[in-house]
Amino acid sequence: MDEQPVETTIYSLSDAPPAAPSDRREGERHLTLYRVGSVAIDQRRELCLIKNISAGGMLIRAYCAMTHGTPLAIELKSGHPIHGKVTWVREHNIGVTFDQPIDVIEILSASMEGPRPRMPRIEVDCYATVREGATAHRMRACDVSQGGIKLETLTILPRGNDVVVMLPQLAPMPGVVRWIDDSFCGITFNRLMSLPQLVNWLQEQRGGIREVG
Repeated sequence: MDEQPVETTIYSLSDAPPAAPSDRREGERHLTLYRVGSVAIDQRRELCLIKNISAGGMLIRAYCAMTHGTPLAIELKSGHPIHGKVTWVREHNIGVTFDQPIDVIEILSASMEGPRPRMPRIEVDCYATVREGATAHRMRACDVSQGGIKLETLTILPRGNDVVVMLPQLAPMPGVVRWIDDSFCGITFNRLMSLPQLVNWLQEQRGGIREVG
């Protein structure tokens, strides 16, 4: 049985709100494990799934009707609402722009407290070197988590192959190619990166992602 790519909440350091998703059918060949939040609209509260969160806004999967311009507040942590408004609607997908930018790294840092959360995926824009035996491939990193990385590449890496991933300012991370989907592939690290290490790396990269040759 082929392993499926797993879609979880994506975090981005960008100031721009997330854009509307592509027309690819949701859930097709993917398992979805999005973070749950709550939405307060007027005097009612509804649950939602957080698909993508950046400093400037969110992309959520809503379970109630919303219209363009609707003011709302979203809570990722009880008692800490983030205020914004709906800026686009596409079926159940809702784009939210925050009234004030938030600190995404602070949200990730808060995840280190309390029960262990799902491993968050963080959207990145840098290049990684993937070593397969004696061959090195340069690939664009799309997002990274404690447990693995999604890469865009024209090179077909056979599923199950052992590789080593190198990212800027991080030690080489051995892993295994777990899935392939068109021009993308997913690599699972042999050892989990700690969340503090991941957060520290993001803080170092905040001033501008550097490429690794």
